[in-house]
Amino acid sequence: METLLELKDRLKNFYSKYEIYMMPVLKFVLAFVLFFVINKNIGFMERLDSLPVILILALLCSILSPNMMVLFAVVLTLLHLYALSKEVFLTGAVLFLILALLYFRFAPKEGYLAVMTPICFVFRIPYVMPLTEGLLFQPYAMFSVVCGTVVYYFLDGVKMNKAVLGGVTEDDTMTSKFAASINQLIGNKEMYLVLAAFLLTMLVVYLIRRMSIDHAWTIAIVVGILMEFSILFAGYMFLAISGKTIALTVGSAVSALIAFALKFLFFHVDYMRTERVQFEDDEYYYYVKAVPKISVTQSKKQVKKFAGKTSAQDHARRERITREQLAKDMDIDRELLK
Repeated sequence: METLLELKDRLKNFYSKYEIYMMPVLKFVLAFVLFFVINKNIGFMERLDSLPVILILALLCSILSPNMMVLFAVVLTLLHLYALSKEVFLTGAVLFLILALLYFRFAPKEGYLAVMTPICFVFRIPYVMPLTEGLLFQPYAMFSVVCGTVVYYFLDGVKMNKAVLGGVTEDDTMTSKFAASINQLIGNKEMYLVLAAFLLTMLVVYLIRRMSIDHAWTIAIVVGILMEFSILFAGYMFLAISGKTIALTVGSAVSALIAFALKFLFFHVDYMRTERVQFEDDEYYYYVKAVPKISVTQSKKQVKKFAGKTSAQDHARRERITREQLAKDMDIDRELLK
């Protein structure tokens, strides 16, 4: 454990020292993964489905704000949808406009959550997002997770029905394409189930971790992941959605491990040394519970240099110089000091 604590302190010190360089690198990596996932899942426009395009967009995002990353992702997605069909493009544009109004109204500073949610869905660990939001953010951040979830299910539906949505455009089929693209959201019962599970999990995790009880974060993670798993498992059974049990079990386990890693990084405290303080002023009595953080002081190694053994000639030379200096100071013959 001490080794992990020392490693954590070193990482924190390293990040604090080189934050000005680390942030662009991290944003570049996140943007690269985001644009890569978009191209590989809905890469309908061949000109944009290339590595140079991804690299250029990721480099721009590395020096811009997170909201610009969201904007580039929206534009890239809409261009791919336009290459598929105009009907899907218009449906996606209206959807993104509604989500943008919701996002910029309630959670304009939580762009990373909106970006990370679809990525976690692709990697089959979306269950970590409500845990992360409940542990590290305020309740309004749930709107970012909601936006990311809705976008994922819309694009996933478009991907699965691209043969129907990308057919030859005719006057009598335009209405059916609009209906099919809109149905990707309105008729997606799984999306409603996941949104309900995520919202309840975020709220419960947030409320528990804010409590003044011992091991609040641990209890919040355990209760949150169990509740999320139970709601989704029961919902899949009720909706007769098959093939989700293994992914749900493995994804929930991995999400729980990630949540405990976040707890170690951001809230590693020692409840054995908890102190309770009581004081007052003219208007209030104050009851304070102080829980110290666990930290390890890195030991500083001191290296002492020892001179090697001197030779007989060096010793004799030093002794001769010492006798000469002493004889000079005492104004006597040097031979008398032998």
